[in-house]
Amino acid sequence: MFDRFKEDIKAFMEHDPAARSPVEIVLLYPGFKALRSHRKAQWFLKHNMPFIARYLSQRTARKTGIEIHPGATIGRRVCIDHGSGIVIGETTEIGDDCMIYQGVTLGGTGKDVGKRHPTLKNGVMVGSGAKVLGPIVIGENSKVAAGAVVIKDVEPNSTVVGVPGRVVRIDGERVDDLDQIHLPDPVMNAIQSNLAKINELEKEINILKENIK
Repeated sequence: MFDRFKEDIKAFMEHDPAARSPVEIVLLYPGFKALRSHRKAQWFLKHNMPFIARYLSQRTARKTGIEIHPGATIGRRVCIDHGSGIVIGETTEIGDDCMIYQGVTLGGTGKDVGKRHPTLKNGVMVGSGAKVLGPIVIGENSKVAAGAVVIKDVEPNSTVVGVPGRVVRIDGERVDDLDQIHLPDPVMNAIQSNLAKINELEKEINILKENIK
């Protein structure tokens, strides 16, 4: 248990450049507090005390602005940055080394039963305000850009941008976890390249027209 505690602190220190000391993280960081409280609530849920489990989760939500259902499964070294407005549903599964920013919803669509919420594999980053909805899977090391809405499965090592979320392969290029907006988008780059070429061709056509006159 103590090793897990130290592991959590180290994850926050590595992911948050504003973190100055372990004491600051333990006493002041709402994301750290929410994760620790979730583990307590999950213990009560697993020991057939759902009311106490929900009481702990709701009390933590009031204090931190982060609502994590006791039934959610959260892996090791997960980091919640700031955290205000985060909602994590009952059947959500979050793997190891994931990064979740403020305003994120890992929720359901309202039409599914049983497994209703997303699964984030190891190393996933979900940017500010992003919504990941339904029993979908976000593959390992994928990045969900700030404000994206994802309702379909995402392959590993991908980036997702836009509303609805559009999946674009990164081809192994590493993206900084702290940059939630400037994610590589090869499709948009290709479109911009084609537009530039079209503009060049239009200029050449106009020159030819002038010469013909």
